[in-house]
Amino acid sequence: MDSQFGIAHVWAQGDFVTKAVALILVGMSLASWIVIIIKALDIMRFKKYARSAQDFWHSADFAAGLDKLGAQVDNPFRQLALEGREATSHHRKTAEHLHDSLDISDWVTRCLRNGIDEFTARAQSGLAVLASVGSTAPFIGLFGTVWGIYHALVAIGLSGQSSIDKVAGPIGEALIMTALGLAVAIPAVLGYNALVRGNKSVLNRLNSFAHDLHAFFVTGARLNVEGGGARAVVTPLKKGA
Repeated sequence: MDSQFGIAHVWAQGDFVTKAVALILVGMSLASWIVIIIKALDIMRFKKYARSAQDFWHSADFAAGLDKLGAQVDNPFRQLALEGREATSHHRKTAEHLHDSLDISDWVTRCLRNGIDEFTARAQSGLAVLASVGSTAPFIGLFGTVWGIYHALVAIGLSGQSSIDKVAGPIGEALIMTALGLAVAIPAVLGYNALVRGNKSVLNRLNSFAHDLHAFFVTGARLNVEGGGARAVVTPLKKGA
Protein backbone atom coordinates (compact mmCIF):
# COMPACT_ATOMS: atom_id res chain seq x y z
CA MET A 1 0.00 0.00 0.00
CA ASP A 2 1.32 3.45 -0.93
CA SER A 3 2.22 5.40 2.20
CA GLN A 4 1.17 9.02 2.54
CA PHE A 5 4.65 9.67 3.86
CA GLY A 6 6.33 8.26 0.74
CA ILE A 7 8.22 10.30 -1.81
CA ALA A 8 6.11 8.98 -4.69
CA HIS A 9 2.92 10.06 -2.95
CA VAL A 10 4.34 13.51 -2.19
CA TRP A 11 5.27 13.96 -5.85
CA ALA A 12 1.92 12.72 -7.10
CA GLN A 13 -0.14 14.83 -4.69
CA GLY A 14 2.10 17.87 -4.51
CA ASP A 15 1.31 21.11 -6.27
CA PHE A 16 3.64 23.08 -8.52
CA VAL A 17 5.41 24.70 -5.56
CA THR A 18 6.23 21.34 -3.97
CA LYS A 19 7.46 19.92 -7.26
CA ALA A 20 9.50 23.05 -8.02
CA VAL A 21 11.20 22.91 -4.61
CA ALA A 22 11.96 19.20 -5.06
CA LEU A 23 13.40 19.74 -8.55
CA ILE A 24 15.54 22.64 -7.36
CA LEU A 25 16.97 20.55 -4.53
CA VAL A 26 17.64 17.60 -6.83
CA GLY A 27 19.39 19.92 -9.31
CA MET A 28 21.50 21.43 -6.55
CA SER A 29 22.44 17.97 -5.35
CA LEU A 30 23.52 16.87 -8.83
CA ALA A 31 25.57 20.05 -9.29
CA SER A 32 27.25 19.50 -5.91
CA TRP A 33 28.21 15.91 -6.62
CA ILE A 34 29.53 16.79 -10.08
CA VAL A 35 31.75 19.50 -8.59
CA ILE A 36 32.89 17.24 -5.73
CA ILE A 37 33.85 14.37 -8.04
CA ILE A 38 35.62 16.54 -10.63
CA LYS A 39 37.55 18.60 -8.07
CA ALA A 40 38.47 15.51 -6.02
CA LEU A 41 39.94 13.89 -9.14
CA ASP A 42 41.84 17.12 -9.85
CA ILE A 43 43.31 17.16 -6.35
CA MET A 44 44.38 13.52 -6.64
CA ARG A 45 46.12 14.35 -9.92
CA PHE A 46 47.80 17.46 -8.49
CA LYS A 47 49.09 15.48 -5.50
CA LYS A 48 50.58 12.98 -7.93
CA TYR A 49 52.31 15.86 -9.71
CA ALA A 50 53.59 17.10 -6.33
CA ARG A 51 55.22 13.75 -5.65
CA SER A 52 56.93 13.82 -9.05
CA ALA A 53 58.19 17.33 -8.28
CA GLN A 54 60.38 15.88 -5.53
CA ASP A 55 62.45 14.15 -8.23
CA PHE A 56 62.93 17.40 -10.15
CA TRP A 57 65.91 18.39 -8.02
CA HIS A 58 67.64 15.05 -8.56
CA SER A 59 68.11 15.68 -12.28
CA ALA A 60 71.29 16.37 -14.20
CA ASP A 61 69.94 19.54 -15.80
CA PHE A 62 66.78 21.59 -16.20
CA ALA A 63 65.58 19.68 -19.27
CA ALA A 64 65.90 16.37 -17.46
CA GLY A 65 64.00 17.86 -14.53
CA LEU A 66 61.16 18.88 -16.84
CA ASP A 67 61.04 15.32 -18.19
CA LYS A 68 60.58 14.02 -14.66
CA LEU A 69 57.74 16.46 -14.11
CA GLY A 70 55.99 15.05 -17.15
CA ALA A 71 54.49 16.62 -20.24
CA GLN A 72 50.99 17.29 -18.90
CA VAL A 73 49.95 20.84 -19.68
CA ASP A 74 47.83 21.01 -16.52
CA ASN A 75 50.79 20.21 -14.26
CA PRO A 76 51.19 23.36 -12.12
CA PHE A 77 54.71 22.36 -11.07
CA ARG A 78 55.88 22.06 -14.67
CA GLN A 79 54.19 25.35 -15.58
CA LEU A 80 55.86 27.06 -12.63
CA ALA A 81 59.28 25.79 -13.66
CA LEU A 82 58.71 27.05 -17.20
CA GLU A 83 57.49 30.42 -15.87
CA GLY A 84 60.64 30.80 -13.80
CA ARG A 85 62.94 29.89 -16.68
CA GLU A 86 61.13 32.26 -19.04
CA ALA A 87 61.22 35.08 -16.49
CA THR A 88 64.95 34.65 -15.91
CA SER A 89 65.75 34.47 -19.62
CA HIS A 90 63.52 37.42 -20.47
CA HIS A 91 65.01 39.64 -17.77
CA ARG A 92 68.57 38.96 -18.83
CA LYS A 93 68.08 39.23 -22.59
CA THR A 94 65.89 42.31 -22.91
CA ALA A 95 66.65 45.96 -22.37
CA GLU A 96 64.85 49.29 -22.13
CA HIS A 97 61.78 47.87 -20.45
CA LEU A 98 60.14 48.96 -17.23
CA HIS A 99 60.91 45.68 -15.53
CA ASP A 100 64.62 46.29 -16.04
CA SER A 101 64.43 48.64 -13.07
CA LEU A 102 63.61 45.58 -10.91
CA ASP A 103 66.38 43.23 -9.89
CA ILE A 104 66.10 39.65 -11.08
CA SER A 105 64.94 38.43 -7.67
CA ASP A 106 61.89 40.70 -7.68
CA TRP A 107 61.11 39.92 -11.30
CA VAL A 108 61.26 36.13 -10.82
CA THR A 109 59.20 36.44 -7.63
CA ARG A 110 56.47 38.36 -9.44
CA CYS A 111 56.33 35.87 -12.31
CA LEU A 112 56.22 32.84 -10.02
CA ARG A 113 53.56 34.50 -7.87
CA ASN A 114 51.45 35.13 -10.97
CA GLY A 115 51.71 31.45 -11.86
CA ILE A 116 50.63 30.41 -8.36
CA ASP A 117 47.73 32.88 -8.43
CA GLU A 118 46.51 31.47 -11.74
CA PHE A 119 46.60 27.93 -10.37
CA THR A 120 44.82 29.03 -7.19
CA ALA A 121 42.00 30.57 -9.19
CA ARG A 122 41.70 27.41 -11.27
CA ALA A 123 41.76 25.13 -8.22
CA GLN A 124 39.09 27.16 -6.44
CA SER A 125 36.73 27.32 -9.40
CA GLY A 126 33.52 25.47 -8.63
CA LEU A 127 33.86 25.73 -4.86
CA ALA A 128 31.42 28.66 -4.88
CA VAL A 129 28.77 26.21 -6.09
CA LEU A 130 29.29 24.03 -3.02
CA ALA A 131 29.30 27.02 -0.70
CA SER A 132 26.06 28.31 -2.21
CA VAL A 133 24.35 24.93 -2.06
CA GLY A 134 25.49 24.30 1.50
CA SER A 135 24.15 27.63 2.69
CA THR A 136 20.87 27.78 0.74
CA ALA A 137 19.65 24.17 0.49
CA PRO A 138 18.44 23.98 4.13
CA PHE A 139 16.38 27.14 3.65
CA ILE A 140 14.88 25.86 0.40
CA GLY A 141 13.99 22.65 2.21
CA LEU A 142 12.56 24.73 5.04
CA PHE A 143 10.38 26.56 2.55
CA GLY A 144 9.04 23.20 1.40
CA THR A 145 8.45 22.29 5.03
CA VAL A 146 6.45 25.46 5.64
CA TRP A 147 4.47 24.82 2.47
CA GLY A 148 3.63 21.30 3.66
CA ILE A 149 2.50 22.60 7.05
CA TYR A 150 0.34 25.15 5.25
CA HIS A 151 -1.32 22.32 3.34
CA ALA A 152 -1.94 20.51 6.63
CA LEU A 153 -3.62 23.58 8.11
CA VAL A 154 -5.74 23.99 4.99
CA ALA A 155 -6.81 20.34 5.22
CA ILE A 156 -7.76 20.79 8.87
CA GLY A 157 -9.74 23.92 8.05
CA LEU A 158 -11.65 22.30 5.22
CA SER A 159 -12.50 19.14 7.14
CA GLY A 160 -13.18 20.83 10.47
CA GLN A 161 -11.24 18.13 12.29
CA SER A 162 -7.58 17.35 12.91
CA SER A 163 -7.65 13.60 12.37
CA ILE A 164 -4.43 11.95 11.28
CA ASP A 165 -5.82 10.90 7.91
CA LYS A 166 -6.41 14.54 7.01
CA VAL A 167 -2.93 15.81 7.82
CA ALA A 168 -0.76 12.75 7.19
CA GLY A 169 -0.08 13.66 3.57
CA PRO A 170 0.89 17.32 4.14
CA ILE A 171 2.95 16.43 7.22
CA GLY A 172 4.73 13.74 5.22
CA GLU A 173 5.42 16.34 2.55
CA ALA A 174 6.87 18.71 5.15
CA LEU A 175 9.13 16.04 6.67
CA ILE A 176 10.41 14.89 3.28
CA MET A 177 11.25 18.45 2.25
CA THR A 178 13.18 18.97 5.49
CA ALA A 179 15.13 15.74 4.98
CA LEU A 180 15.79 16.53 1.31
CA GLY A 181 17.17 19.97 2.14
CA LEU A 182 19.56 18.47 4.69
CA ALA A 183 20.53 15.63 2.36
CA VAL A 184 21.57 18.20 -0.24
CA ALA A 185 23.32 20.61 2.12
CA ILE A 186 25.40 18.19 4.23
CA PRO A 187 27.41 16.60 1.36
CA ALA A 188 27.99 20.06 -0.13
CA VAL A 189 29.40 21.41 3.14
CA LEU A 190 31.55 18.35 3.81
CA GLY A 191 32.76 18.29 0.21
CA TYR A 192 33.62 21.99 0.32
CA ASN A 193 35.69 21.57 3.50
CA ALA A 194 37.49 18.51 2.13
CA LEU A 195 38.30 20.21 -1.18
CA VAL A 196 39.56 23.35 0.56
CA ARG A 197 41.91 21.22 2.67
CA GLY A 198 43.08 19.35 -0.44
CA ASN A 199 43.73 22.56 -2.35
CA LYS A 200 45.60 23.99 0.63
CA SER A 201 47.87 20.94 0.74
CA VAL A 202 48.68 21.24 -2.96
CA LEU A 203 49.25 25.02 -2.68
CA ASN A 204 51.66 24.50 0.22
CA ARG A 205 53.74 22.15 -1.92
CA LEU A 206 53.53 24.50 -4.88
CA ASN A 207 54.71 27.44 -2.78
CA SER A 208 57.60 25.38 -1.45
CA PHE A 209 58.54 24.38 -5.00
CA ALA A 210 58.33 28.02 -6.12
CA HIS A 211 60.59 29.05 -3.23
CA ASP A 212 63.21 26.54 -4.37
CA LEU A 213 62.82 27.62 -7.99
CA HIS A 214 63.32 31.26 -7.03
CA ALA A 215 66.53 30.45 -5.18
CA PHE A 216 67.75 28.30 -8.07
CA PHE A 217 67.14 30.88 -10.79
CA VAL A 218 68.52 33.78 -8.75
CA THR A 219 71.48 32.18 -6.97
CA GLY A 220 72.02 28.97 -8.89
CA ALA A 221 71.38 26.85 -5.80
CA ARG A 222 68.32 25.48 -4.05
CA LEU A 223 67.60 26.71 -0.53
CA ASN A 224 67.62 24.11 2.21
CA VAL A 225 66.21 24.85 5.67
CA GLU A 226 68.11 23.38 8.60
CA GLY A 227 68.05 24.35 12.24
CA GLY A 228 65.47 27.07 11.68
CA GLY A 229 67.56 28.94 9.10
CA ALA A 230 67.85 28.83 5.35
CA ARG A 231 71.09 28.16 3.56
CA ALA A 232 71.90 27.65 -0.10
CA VAL A 233 72.95 24.16 -1.07
CA VAL A 234 74.31 23.23 -4.47
CA THR A 235 72.18 20.71 -6.33
CA PRO A 236 73.17 18.70 -9.39
CA LEU A 237 70.55 20.57 -11.44
CA LYS A 238 72.00 22.90 -14.05
CA LYS A 239 70.25 25.77 -15.81
CA GLY A 240 70.75 24.45 -19.25
CA ALA A 241 67.52 24.01 -21.21
